[in-house]
Amino acid sequence: MSSLRLHSIDLLATMTGAEIGDGALLVRDGWIEKIGTTSEITDAADESVDLSGHVVLPGLVNTHQHLWQSLARAVPAAQDAALVDWLMALFPLWEKLTPDGVRTAGRLGAAGLALSGCTTVADHHYVWPNGIRMDDLVDGVAPVGVRAHLTRGGMSVGASQGGLAADVLTEREDAIVDATERAVSAFHDPEAGAMMRIAAGPPSVLSTSAELMRELGALAREHGIGLHTHLAETAGESERCVAAVGAPALPYLESLGWSGEHVWFAHAVHLAPDEIRSLAGSGTGVAHCPTSNMRLGSGIAPLGEFLREGVRVGLGVDGAASNDSTDMFAEVRQAMLLARVMAGMKGMGGIRHGSAGHRLLTARQMLRLATAGGAEVLSRDDIGTLAPGKAADIVAVDLDRLRFAGQHDPLAALVLCGTAHVDQSWVHGRRVVEDGRLRTVDVDELTAEHRARSAELTA
Repeated sequence: MSSLRLHSIDLLATMTGAEIGDGALLVRDGWIEKIGTTSEITDAADESVDLSGHVVLPGLVNTHQHLWQSLARAVPAAQDAALVDWLMALFPLWEKLTPDGVRTAGRLGAAGLALSGCTTVADHHYVWPNGIRMDDLVDGVAPVGVRAHLTRGGMSVGASQGGLAADVLTEREDAIVDATERAVSAFHDPEAGAMMRIAAGPPSVLSTSAELMRELGALAREHGIGLHTHLAETAGESERCVAAVGAPALPYLESLGWSGEHVWFAHAVHLAPDEIRSLAGSGTGVAHCPTSNMRLGSGIAPLGEFLREGVRVGLGVDGAASNDSTDMFAEVRQAMLLARVMAGMKGMGGIRHGSAGHRLLTARQMLRLATAGGAEVLSRDDIGTLAPGKAADIVAVDLDRLRFAGQHDPLAALVLCGTAHVDQSWVHGRRVVEDGRLRTVDVDELTAEHRARSAELTA
């Protein structure tokens, strides 16, 4: 058995409401055993870490990402394009994606997320040319040491059938089902504390047939895995969906069995009030991706309405070609600022007009979305908060930095002042970041390899 004691913490924020000054945690075999003040947690441990001057909170949970897209950052043709044109600019590059590229991009993306405080990432991968398999993504992400929910997506409707992607990026529908089942068999761990889980999901309702969507829904229920896709990302999506299948995207998906606590949708920017209530009533989750929505000009998701109606919401960094970073703490800040913009816009679905006396969404609310909220969206009850019996996914930020000088509220300062990186992190009690540096992978070597793989896409 191994044990770890973290103590002398300036502020220990559990995300269950408790904020403990001079806090301490005792971790045993990857699980939190005790939490309290330093004077209360005096047990001897194999390792003891003094975190004086630090804020400690649960690791952040990223509910939507496309790790491979880090190979295509700031592509000139995609820099100023809205979603459809952005996709059309990048699909030709993704046709050249290789197994080595997926491994390298997965590792680099996970590394960037870890340095920004993320300890769990949900990655949505849906392009599989040139012999790429889920094994390649697993091999890339696993060495970094973060938890991963890997979504086995796939497109079956290509350009020859009216889709957007070239046919070379599509697969037969039976192949998508078989590959998803194989990924579940090989990599999905349903147990508490799991480091790797698999979900199913194509990129959009119009990239596959109704039969495949229904079959993936049944597969998810049979195997107890998640279901994930993009939903209502742009204003024109609903009209396209009505023209193609006779119904808006959400009712269409619900009719195919895509509803419930095992389902979560990315973006959900353009939903009607009754659709938001439907999400809340079914327990279906939303990955809110504010930076990507702003970058592509897709609109502003009605976060205030989601929270008022009781929708389960987490935050997502989204692809590193539509963000273009893998910075989870930056996403927390962006979510708060954009929600405040929304609150001041009449008729735009905000909390309400930003009138005098109305309280805006707070830094603490945003941190909760990024921790406990993300865990709820991914149907995890073992992460997202700091409490006895929870997995020891922990991040610490040193307040002795120029950017935090003069702060009067350490927890709020992490959001309001901006947190460029975390100084320490543990995932299931294993150290991943130490003094601002990754312990698990060589960043310089990884960056050089990634540069070479990125160049292959434009060669």
